[in-house]
Amino acid sequence: MTAGQTHESKRFEKVLSAVHLRSTTGRPRRRPRAVTGDKGYSVGRIRRWLRRRHIRAIIPQRDDQRGRWDGCRNFDKKTYRRRNVVERCVAWMKESRRLATRYEKLALSFLAMIDLWMAQRYLKVLFPDGP
Repeated sequence: MTAGQTHESKRFEKVLSAVHLRSTTGRPRRRPRAVTGDKGYSVGRIRRWLRRRHIRAIIPQRDDQRGRWDGCRNFDKKTYRRRNVVERCVAWMKESRRLATRYEKLALSFLAMIDLWMAQRYLKVLFPDGP
């Protein structure tokens, strides 16, 4: 959780370091194979962090960065398009006024409301006509 005026890319490394990917056998992986982000994540600090950990960055370059990083030449548009699933989830969350305006002042309460919203959304998908 960050303040409203802080871009989430400021916490990128911390969030990705906390990732534990489940697998059917063996111990959980600590790193994803690739990370997809919008142009807001197209900063040298993030690209270097991903490169050091051998994580593929699927992040488009901003217009003011053309030709700066070699890794952007092989930008995978097909994989990048799949991030719409996350974008739609965020848009659904913003339909909830309580989440969009962040009535809860404490981070713990706000995260609890997100959990409730996710449960409600899941139930709507399972039972579209109601219980």
